[in-house]
Amino acid sequence: MLQSNQNETASVTSLAPSELLKEELNQVTYFYQLIVEFFANYSFQIVGALLIFLLGYYIAGKVAKLVLKLCLNQKLDITLSKFLASTAKMIVVIMVLIVALSKLGISVTPFVAAIGAISLGASLAFQGLLSNYAAGFNIILTRPFVVGDTIEVQGVKGVVKEVLLAYTVLADEDDVDITIPNKHIVGEILHNSKEKSLLELNVGISYDDNPVAVADLVKATIVGIEGLEDESKCQVGISEFADSAINIEVRVWVPTTELFAFKYKANKAIYLALEQHNITIPFPQRDVHLVQQAS
Repeated sequence: MLQSNQNETASVTSLAPSELLKEELNQVTYFYQLIVEFFANYSFQIVGALLIFLLGYYIAGKVAKLVLKLCLNQKLDITLSKFLASTAKMIVVIMVLIVALSKLGISVTPFVAAIGAISLGASLAFQGLLSNYAAGFNIILTRPFVVGDTIEVQGVKGVVKEVLLAYTVLADEDDVDITIPNKHIVGEILHNSKEKSLLELNVGISYDDNPVAVADLVKATIVGIEGLEDESKCQVGISEFADSAINIEVRVWVPTTELFAFKYKANKAIYLALEQHNITIPFPQRDVHLVQQAS
């Protein structure tokens, strides 16, 4: 009896691997038949959807190039032109993707709902970044300034080096790049003097000299300096009758990139001109009178 039970156990043990292998083969066969049946039923739809997407992607690239060319022909800003071209390409690709999915019988309604939910969450998470992009689009569209202009905003002044959707890059007189987020530009008081900056100089002369003649001499000196592009915007006159001197003021527009260089040349030229004509530059003086009281 004991020997019979041992033989049955050995038989079950020997059959178990074969049954397991058979079950695995059945599963592989089932999945294989499922895949074959899927491709047999949907092969034309898959190929058609793939061809539609590839053709649509190619057309989207052509549309983007056409939009970019039209914008450049209309002399729009290069950043705005690239943005419009990229937007046009993205819209065409999305439309083609919807058509391709519908070719496979896939409903895009759940995807649209998911994209809407994701967009809402992203807009809350990246609110500051999105506000910069919105402000950048506003700058590119309205063009309150362009590359090469001299602007002053938020207490910062420089020449516009680059305008991007997220930020604007300025370069100051020392060629240091200043990055300003666009949301700090839109809606703020903006000074734009184009490619030039106003240079203001002062020099004091003695009350013994003729201030009108000195003002004419200083103006002729400034106009004669190399690098001054617009002589008509050079203003020289008497600014103040101070305690120790009559102050002559100079206001002249010069290229922003040459502001300090022109300032140094102008001060040197004014000093040499005054020295040549024996015009005195006084220093501060005080007259002190001592009053003695009778004892």
